Amino acid sequence: MWKIVVGFVLFAALSLFVIMKAGDKVDMSGEKHGADSLSAPETPASAPVPAAPAPAASVK
Repeated sequence: MWKIVVGFVLFAALSLFVIMKAGDKVDMSGEKHGADSLSAPETPASAPVPAAPAPAASVK
């Protein structure tokens, strides 16, 4: 029985440690509905423009 209690305490301590280290990255406020649930989509980094293909050399 004491092993179960020790295991629970260790698991709880590890869980709290992970939550505290995450800081503001973890939202523990529950489900959100309406405008609160919407967030602005991340803008992708601009991809480099591909170079134009080189013109084919005409061989005669």
